[in-house]
Amino acid sequence: MDTIMKREESFMVMEGGKKLYTVADIEALPPGEKAELIDGEMFVMDAPTITHQRILGELHVQIYMYIKNNKGPCEVFISPGVYVKDDIYNYVEPDITVICKDEKLDEKGCHGAPDWVIEIASPSNKYMDYGRKLMLYQSAGVREYWIVDPAKKIVTIYDFEHEDGPEIHSFTEPVKVGIYADLYLDLSTFL
Repeated sequence: MDTIMKREESFMVMEGGKKLYTVADIEALPPGEKAELIDGEMFVMDAPTITHQRILGELHVQIYMYIKNNKGPCEVFISPGVYVKDDIYNYVEPDITVICKDEKLDEKGCHGAPDWVIEIASPSNKYMDYGRKLMLYQSAGVREYWIVDPAKKIVTIYDFEHEDGPEIHSFTEPVKVGIYADLYLDLSTFL
């Protein structure tokens, strides 16, 4: 399909009138308003629930302590800005990211694919996490992608380095992290 694009105000317009947003549109949002951008389509982000925040905090602590205790080269971040394809049409704020190459980082966030991304699913974002973001992270070069689903009490893991199908784990069992040889995360406190 031959798509002709033209500049219109702060966004692009594709043939057929569909708006194609850019990172500039994300950066121009009013303070406190958050959105993500996938292939030029903007998605407003809902405020996280208390359950979401509890799981986020616990996972961050476990990962942070592992990296600190092992003096690893990677860093773990909560909801950083990720210019996942390092272009103007894709910008996300995953719940947790682990980035192992310092040169990808600046004050705005991560430029390029993180090594590991964790999203905590909620009823309002399941389509995004299991669909749009799954495809985005895989095509961008993320090594490992987790979807933590508090409602189902499961973790779905995609190991893109080895292109294995998804692994599904219950919160009842320690869950092995693929990018590390000896890291297991415990979600049993959220049963």
